[in-house]
Amino acid sequence: MALPSYASTGQRIWYYGFRTICALIFLFLIGPILIIIPLSFNAQDFFTFTPEMLRLDPAGYSLKHYEDFFTNPDWQRPLRNSFMIAPMATLLSVGFGTLAAIGLSQSHVPFRGAIMAILISPMIVPLIISAAGMFFFYSRIGLQGTYWGVVLAHAALGIPFVIITVTATLVGFDKSLTRAAANLGAGPVRTFFKVQMPLILPGVISGGLFAFITSFDEVVVVLFVGSAGQKTLPWQMFTGLREQISPTILAVATILVAISVLLLTTLELLRRRSERLRGMSPG
Repeated sequence: MALPSYASTGQRIWYYGFRTICALIFLFLIGPILIIIPLSFNAQDFFTFTPEMLRLDPAGYSLKHYEDFFTNPDWQRPLRNSFMIAPMATLLSVGFGTLAAIGLSQSHVPFRGAIMAILISPMIVPLIISAAGMFFFYSRIGLQGTYWGVVLAHAALGIPFVIITVTATLVGFDKSLTRAAANLGAGPVRTFFKVQMPLILPGVISGGLFAFITSFDEVVVVLFVGSAGQKTLPWQMFTGLREQISPTILAVATILVAISVLLLTTLELLRRRSERLRGMSPG
């Protein structure tokens, strides 16, 4: 909103001061990303800007680190593992999280607050504690070091995001629509897929995208629960930083940033669509 012409001196100071503070905070948060992206195009095997890069000399820039990422088996295997684990974990998170959110939205469910707190606890409990607990639990039931063990662990981390987004969507849901569908002879399953699901779909997809990002970027839990056969892309990055520092990590980080920006843009578009469906936005 633009500052009105009749604003007082104090209001003008607050208006411009608040925006300056927000800009500085934004720059502080995005600064590391702005440094990593150009460094990923470094023609040398350095983690610093070379004189050629500072002079904007084309000879100082190269795509060789991206080429190494897409051709090196040490990176391609973790990439395949990540794309094998994250989608399956997302499907489980969306299925269980959506059902949990719909169930907890019913007023007759007892202890809804306590159940909700338990279900979203993976977002609150420190990740190292969750990882250690999963390690001992999966070791006892034979899932430690297996594909499904990693998938279930990532699904447990993604379910809270689905529950929160779907619950937020259900707040504006008109329950009279489901009653009307039941009065017209539709069964519970048909009512869910034909009436309720289309309206809460933006929240479901948003939760699924958050769950996918959580699984794709997660490294602590997979270090505890997974084995060498389930080494994911973040695990490979962590190993590379600890054992053999390679500028290819910068290229991978840039690619992950691009994927995150794409998914966040999709989330924003879904949020606007959800507001239009609920009549909150005239657009």
